[in-house]
Amino acid sequence: MSKRAISTEQIHHAYRAPEGWDAFPVGVFKASTVLFKNTADLHKLRPRDGLSYRYGLHGTPTSYTLAARLATLEGANHCLLTPSGLSAVTLVSLGLLRPGDEVLVPDNVYGQNRYLSESFLPQFGITHRFYNPLDAAGLAALLTPKTKLVWLEAAGSITLEFPDLLGLLRVCKAHGVITALDNTWGSGVAFQPFDLLPGSGPGSEPGFGVDISMQALTKYASGGADILMGAVCTRDLALHERLNHTHEHLGYGLGQNDVELVLRGLPTLELRYRAQDATTRALATWLQTRPEVAQLLHPALPGSPGHQFWLESSSAGAACLFSAVFKPEYSARQVDAFVDALALFGIGYSWAGPMSLAVPYDMSHSRALGLPYAGGVIVRFAIGLEALADLQADLEQALAVFASS
Repeated sequence: MSKRAISTEQIHHAYRAPEGWDAFPVGVFKASTVLFKNTADLHKLRPRDGLSYRYGLHGTPTSYTLAARLATLEGANHCLLTPSGLSAVTLVSLGLLRPGDEVLVPDNVYGQNRYLSESFLPQFGITHRFYNPLDAAGLAALLTPKTKLVWLEAAGSITLEFPDLLGLLRVCKAHGVITALDNTWGSGVAFQPFDLLPGSGPGSEPGFGVDISMQALTKYASGGADILMGAVCTRDLALHERLNHTHEHLGYGLGQNDVELVLRGLPTLELRYRAQDATTRALATWLQTRPEVAQLLHPALPGSPGHQFWLESSSAGAACLFSAVFKPEYSARQVDAFVDALALFGIGYSWAGPMSLAVPYDMSHSRALGLPYAGGVIVRFAIGLEALADLQADLEQALAVFASS
């Protein structure tokens, strides 16, 4: 055969890795086109089962490995990957809701899920109402035949009330309503979302958990503050197939280098979760004693809204977030000055990365119901991997701005 052109030779190079090659890191397989052995192989029906490949958009061995590992982490049987946490939320709502349906959303829900329910879903004839996540009886009173989905979030966004997960699930199970949990905070470590109340033998209450658990892999699963990705996990095959149908129509695809980063982060997820949890609890307990603070919001602290529900559901972990409500006599300008004075805390959204973050919030226009937190400006802290003593010293020096302003 005559010598091939350089481009042809590079595309059809004869070198292959030796048979039996293996290594701990998962290989990074990038593909749009997936090659078939022959036309019979091309025409073969290929289920989306983590073992069959059709086109790069639907997955490669790299992304199927991540999906399988996340399903195991969550205690699920199936997992769909999406380009962000928000896209995972959107997949669930668009995959399950139809015109005339209603979705119930906790009043302390992640802001983008709130906007999705208020501003996007109505154009498809889908209505919504907010409920108090601390009041299971109140949720029961809201359910109607139109209610097809109830979102849960543990703990709530920004103000971190921990919901009555067991009570809310009992209500939804009794009415046959699908539940979807934003489990980014728990991340498969704080509790097992599909086994929140395991069965314990004849005559006892049967076990149950959520129907769907989604995560923003952007946070703990990655741990590096450098990628965006989401996941939706289920146990029920029929529910998974409904979501997968929407997933394919939305054309959700992932960069395999991003998948590689999440795979690299998973082995240290629990280690990082525990370390950040310990530092967070210590800082929250200390800051709670400061005279500038009216209320400290952290599920593991007695007195924080939903603390008892946290003890019932997930006392194994409490993540890296807490929020401080500053006394009403301090203006938003003064609280902003405090945040600006912090040296080790970045100012920015997201959390569970190596760097600690602080963001002030004005909650006056973001709630429909009166959830139990004191008035005043809130600062949400996301604790990273810095040393506890350094972070406490930084907070202490920044608090001095209240005395001087």
